[in-house]
Amino acid sequence: MPLDQKDLEQVTETLGKKFSEFKEKNDKEIEKTKSELGGRVDGLAEELKALQSLKDEIDEGLKKMGRMSNNNGESPEVKEHKEAFGKFMRKGSEDGLMDLQEKALQVGVDADGGYAVPEELDRDISKRLTDDNVMRQVCRVITVGGAEYKKLTSIGGTASGWVGETDSRPATGTPQLKQITPFMGEIYANPQSTQTMLDDAFFDVESWLAEEVMEEFADQEEAAFTSGNGTNKPKGFLAYTTSTDLDAARAFGQLQHKLSGAAGTITADDIKTFPMALRKKYRAGAVWMGNGATLTEVMKLKTSDGQYLWTPGLEDGVSASLGSYRYMENESMPDMAAGANALSFGNFQRGYYIVDRMGTRVLRDPFTNKPNVGFYTTKRVGGMLVDDNAIKILKIAA
Repeated sequence: MPLDQKDLEQVTETLGKKFSEFKEKNDKEIEKTKSELGGRVDGLAEELKALQSLKDEIDEGLKKMGRMSNNNGESPEVKEHKEAFGKFMRKGSEDGLMDLQEKALQVGVDADGGYAVPEELDRDISKRLTDDNVMRQVCRVITVGGAEYKKLTSIGGTASGWVGETDSRPATGTPQLKQITPFMGEIYANPQSTQTMLDDAFFDVESWLAEEVMEEFADQEEAAFTSGNGTNKPKGFLAYTTSTDLDAARAFGQLQHKLSGAAGTITADDIKTFPMALRKKYRAGAVWMGNGATLTEVMKLKTSDGQYLWTPGLEDGVSASLGSYRYMENESMPDMAAGANALSFGNFQRGYYIVDRMGTRVLRDPFTNKPNVGFYTTKRVGGMLVDDNAIKILKIAA
């Protein structure tokens, strides 16, 4: 729908009113039994989350409108590749497509692996994935042209100190370096279209493919980046082992966890004190991450003076916050239960890398599911923990 400032003001006003109603109902619930008001309070919490989500969407939409630009500066090679790929999608014509994509993409291609989508479509797919995938929003995303990505990480050992202007400079300790590589996997989708749709000159086949592929990829990726086991898929940050040891004492590749302050639940003190487990240099840019059910519960938490710890974003461009930090809703996070790693807090931009292999590939299949035409679409992607000090886990006490 068309977006304007008036839409944002209306949603923000409604959000403020609903938050006031939520606080009033929740305060009454504390005084009465949950059987009387609990359902209504949870219903208001869901309305609040939906309104905040809508406000964030309008905020982002207005930002996009402000930065949209006409992309007519594409090279002749890219434009020619795009036109040839369109003919391939609609008619199955492969004339010169292999040579054109090599020129446009500047990367090697496999003769039997389908065709790489044009650069603009590849960016569109990645952008749509980011919009629907909270891990892509908060983690660092790296695009590579080759089959591998390796990163050297210091795990300590480098010495330093102070010296005078004329003092000798003693040799420092040799840094301990560890080479880490992402856990890679190939994700696929196989959207189907009719030939009639493809023959329609007004049917935007590239946007259709991007939308269909995004729908299939988004949930799969988010689950893998969160808790994937690393076998033919990324290894999620929750799949790494955890320990109660402090940063200086843990083995590399382990995350620190702390137990919540009450059995089976999260307390207001947890929300106030747990961020301090993260060193100061990581807290700038840090976020909470949990699922929607956990958010519904922490929205009810209050400080000792009766102030709610969750507050909606009631200004333009401002998102809801839990304590002083943004809460990112990730449906792949575990539910709040004894022993579950239900809530995390960290600077994911520094802690976890997502690695995209450049070049989403498409294999056109008009035979398997006649009269439909299938587009077997594949993309290589990986993920890895880079800094185990940057992400902390709040484990629900038993």
